[in-house]
Amino acid sequence: MTCNVGNTERAIRVILGIVLIATGYLAELPQIGAIAAYLVGIIALVTGAAGFCPAWKLFGINTCPTATPPKA
Repeated sequence: MTCNVGNTERAIRVILGIVLIATGYLAELPQIGAIAAYLVGIIALVTGAAGFCPAWKLFGINTCPTATPPKA
C-alpha cells in the first residue's frame, strides 16, 4: 500500500475516530446511531493509522507529500 493520506489528515482522522467511538459509547444515542458512530469512527481510525484510504485511491486523491530530491 502506498501512502495517500498526509500527516495532517492522518492526525485529524485519528482524532475524529477516537471522538466518534467515544460518542457512540458515551452518548445516549439510539442503537443505530451508536452503531453508525462506531463504524465511521473505526474506519477513520484505521485509515488514519495506516496512512492509506481506499476511497482516496478510487477517486485519485493523494494528500501525502511527495519527497523532493535534494538540490545540488
